[in-house]
Amino acid sequence: MPIDIDLLREIAEIAGAPGHEQRIRKLVLREVTPLVDDVTIDNMGNVYAIKKGANQKRVMVGAHMDEIGFIVTHIDDNGFIRFHTLGGFDPKTLTAQRVIIHGTEDVIGVMGSKPIHVMSPEERTKMPKTTDYFIDLGMNKEAVEKIVTIGNPITRERGLIEMGNCVNGKSLDNRLAVFILIEALRALKDKEVPFDIYGVFTVQEEVGIRGANVAALAIKPDFGFGLDTTIAFDVPGAKPEEIITKLGDGTAIKIMDSGTICDYRMIKYMENVAKKHNIKNQKEILTAGGTDTSGIQRINPGGAIAGAISIPTRHIHQSIEMANKDDIRGSIDLLTHCLVELDQHDWSF
Repeated sequence: MPIDIDLLREIAEIAGAPGHEQRIRKLVLREVTPLVDDVTIDNMGNVYAIKKGANQKRVMVGAHMDEIGFIVTHIDDNGFIRFHTLGGFDPKTLTAQRVIIHGTEDVIGVMGSKPIHVMSPEERTKMPKTTDYFIDLGMNKEAVEKIVTIGNPITRERGLIEMGNCVNGKSLDNRLAVFILIEALRALKDKEVPFDIYGVFTVQEEVGIRGANVAALAIKPDFGFGLDTTIAFDVPGAKPEEIITKLGDGTAIKIMDSGTICDYRMIKYMENVAKKHNIKNQKEILTAGGTDTSGIQRINPGGAIAGAISIPTRHIHQSIEMANKDDIRGSIDLLTHCLVELDQHDWSF
């Protein structure tokens, strides 16, 4: 079954820097409200889409809504913007990129830096720092200050396109997971599920798993699934041990990341479900970088039996992230089947 590219495009392109998830939250509410039994929002802005099950146990599925971005920290006398990062950036990927400052209105800017023509030989050999960049709005200070103020969020300006059997654009981390969770809830709309499902669209993951921690504390899940992208380093120059995942090799079942060692029972369960339903999959060990899975697993009295579905993604944390459509489809299918069949597994130690 093909994926809904139009919906994915809308989800990926809409703004939602950490702590400023208003627009993506509104879109999520529009999509999930008809699909579940109840929808609530907590004080931090996490969205809980709740589907009631036959038994009392609780399952939390976490997909963070926020995208890496920036925040305005200074406007200089010539109208140029200085900023601080919201989430992790590789500075060299910022060169000449367009961004959107969300002030009294949305205004396009460009990441500027010192031209190579006037760099010293020493400067040309140095890796850039985030502080080497400024944002140019093409306006003087007076014009800028009518629109922009300190504290305004900034997101990247990039549309989603199709390339071969892939999609390419900004913020696939983690709008792919938002899309996958919505589509899984759609698939479950008229199905019976064994346990209460809490599909949680979390906030502020990119700055420290903050929303998932709060949500897990409130839900106290017995079982948990994180949904996030992971590195596909299947590109020229990559050593075999560096690849982590490959595009087109299927959805990834997480073994561990820097914040989580997934429960071996959940890993086995997910592998069995994938095999039963002929869902192509690969294993993922991410030695640097964490996901909402850690909050789901640990911020809960007694913890949760937790694992994660990871979507292989090339060029991650850049403006040109890329994922394979079949891997996305497989992720939807694996999550859906895992939620329906959760009571059919032996969860004993």
